[in-house]
Amino acid sequence: MNTVLIIDDEAKIRSLLSRIISLEGFEVFEAGNLKSGLKRLEISDIDLILCDVKLPDGSGVDFSKTVKDQFPGVEIILLTAFGNIPDGVMAIKNGAFDYITKGDDNTKILPLLYKAAEKVALNKRVLQLEKQLDSRQSFKSIIGKSAEITNAISSAQKVAVTDATVLLTGETGTGKEVFAQAIHHASNRSKKNFIAVNCSAFGKELLENELFGHKAGAFTGALKDSKGIFEEANLGTVFLDEIGEMPLDLQAKLL
Repeated sequence: MNTVLIIDDEAKIRSLLSRIISLEGFEVFEAGNLKSGLKRLEISDIDLILCDVKLPDGSGVDFSKTVKDQFPGVEIILLTAFGNIPDGVMAIKNGAFDYITKGDDNTKILPLLYKAAEKVALNKRVLQLEKQLDSRQSFKSIIGKSAEITNAISSAQKVAVTDATVLLTGETGTGKEVFAQAIHHASNRSKKNFIAVNCSAFGKELLENELFGHKAGAFTGALKDSKGIFEEANLGTVFLDEIGEMPLDLQAKLL
């Protein structure tokens, strides 16, 4: 069940909207001013807000920015007695879901609430998937309780907060890329790209091109500029799997 907060200084309007919206299955809260509305947001799990533009203690247009800054998952629809284009434009810029006129647009309120509720549900699903992805890429995804695994995780966590180059050693299948992803996820580069490349899967020339890219005309068939992996990573992390298979002269170019 979605929760709706109605903020309006006119009790009759709040009561009318509350009855209409409650009949649609929404849980409704009411507030007579912005201060009370903000308090309700802090203590209740609110999904949607219907807010008057002109209130005794401020503007709903400005309030919409406050809401989106502090409660980004909440969608706010602004109601005004006298709509004007500048306020409407500013409301949308501030993050409001929509801006409608009271009376003339009453039939739009419920459809807008349903659309806003769909957006809230989608955002919650995205956050849930991001958390699941984060957990799979974090040190929590590494399974093992032996002293060796525990020490390896501890060392990786320490190096993750630095900008040091890390050498991960181990046989095939021991989880070197899992550790690399966990280090990236725990670092200050976690919002940037993580790119893995298997150095043993390319010949020298092709691997060099993959790593450093090329300019148009650099060789036959190079019709346009192509970014290399290092440029694509751009302040992120590059994991060079099987780097020992890379030709020595190409390894020297990495220094």
